[in-house]
Amino acid sequence: MTIKGLIVDPMTNNPIIILRDKDGQRVLPIWVGYWEAQAIAQQIENITMPRPMTHDLLKNVIQDLRGRIDKIVVSDLKENTFYALIYLTVAGEPMAIDARPSDAIALALRARVPIFVEESVIDNAKTVDLAPEKGDQERLQKWLEGLDPDDMGKYKM
Repeated sequence: MTIKGLIVDPMTNNPIIILRDKDGQRVLPIWVGYWEAQAIAQQIENITMPRPMTHDLLKNVIQDLRGRIDKIVVSDLKENTFYALIYLTVAGEPMAIDARPSDAIALALRARVPIFVEESVIDNAKTVDLAPEKGDQERLQKWLEGLDPDDMGKYKM
């Protein structure tokens, strides 16, 4: 998956990461917190901070401990909450660390590693109400479908 855009939900004013598969056939919106959206936007826009931010620090700690970030996977969707795993190799041993998707994506961008989404998550996302406000699913779906590609990535910091 790639990040198609980072936008603000006009109904809730919450940031949304839009992930898209490599063929551009499927998209997955994930609502995130303001600070996580900031961290993702800074990396997308190649903004360098004078001191390491939290996701930069995490990447540096993993690398300094001779670990390697291999990939991140949005692995589950339970009760309208997405879950992710950060896959690492440390001392030659693979491991998976539980993470919020927003943190995992911010880390993946910094480490330049692939972002994956389990098929079951994409399938389940089609059948549940992902809109933070109940009753807005149909309105949100129409809004997402009608987005102009030029609007993507215009997240204001």
